[in-house]
Amino acid sequence: MSHTQDKSSALGQGVMIFVYLAVLTVLEFFVAVTFNAISILLVVAVIKAALVMYYYMHVYKLNNDDGTDEHSYQFKTGTNRIGLWLFLLSDAFVFAGLMTMRINLLGLTRPHQLDQNLGLAVTAVLLVSSFFMNRGETAMSYGDVKSFMNNTLITGILGLGFFLGVVFVEWRLAAHEGLIASFGNPAVGPLGGVFYMMTGMHAFHVLTGLIFLGIVWNNARKGLYTAEKHWGVEAATVYWHFVDLVWIFFYPALYLIGKAV
Repeated sequence: MSHTQDKSSALGQGVMIFVYLAVLTVLEFFVAVTFNAISILLVVAVIKAALVMYYYMHVYKLNNDDGTDEHSYQFKTGTNRIGLWLFLLSDAFVFAGLMTMRINLLGLTRPHQLDQNLGLAVTAVLLVSSFFMNRGETAMSYGDVKSFMNNTLITGILGLGFFLGVVFVEWRLAAHEGLIASFGNPAVGPLGGVFYMMTGMHAFHVLTGLIFLGIVWNNARKGLYTAEKHWGVEAATVYWHFVDLVWIFFYPALYLIGKAV
């Protein structure tokens, strides 16, 4: 978000990016169920990731000049921002390893037991949660604490819905279909192992993100943030969008790309 934007323009930009992401998500679903062009799915995922990183995660802020006063809040925020991104980069290697595992074990196939409609539904929920998180952060950057709290609460509810949809709906359906282990079917093949590891690690990050959101929401309730000083809000927002960023690649890798087997 540019510092020269007014609040309505900043919120409008968030809406515009959300519309782009929604259209691209529908496009990749259509491509997958009609002719499954892997190259198109990969291009769409990269475009979506670029939009999230630049407009929602504000990666450009890494180039901000935060001054030379080491005791200023701006300088400390700048160093904290670099530290957060280095952490996310290291965390990204974990997910990259899981993607490599998926490619090596499954190649151009995917589990047929996974419901593509359910995958689209939980993806839409997570995408909408990122939209509201962006609105919440934007509101806080203009000192609107009440709007931040409302939007963050909606984000948390949607994030919880995504978590429950994956862990308590998708996992149970996968176990019922014999994809992952259950009490009656303890054996797990490579398809189940890939699905369980990828969704399990991502669900763990969603859960930690929900905890993070709860902390900053409570801090805002206590009046600890202002338009000028709200690093905690920015950090929680970037982390939440990172979770969304990972799913941008995990969703097509699990539900869309390859022949169902």
